[in-house]
Amino acid sequence: MRRIVIALAAVALLAAPAYSQGRGKGGRHAGSAQQSAEQKKKNAETEKAYSASLGGIPDGKFDPWANMR
Repeated sequence: MRRIVIALAAVALLAAPAYSQGRGKGGRHAGSAQQSAEQKKKNAETEKAYSASLGGIPDGKFDPWANMR
């Protein structure tokens, strides 16, 4: 009987982290999916700035030793 109780306690302790990870959908944070107009505008501006910053990154490889050879 003691072994069964210990085994059930171990399973409960191992299952607790998996249970807490699945709480994101439908939990108390379900209302945060709805965004106000200001949040949508701010997110769009942020995405536009991010896309513009990615445009300045060169596509080719960079060789810092190119002039040393």
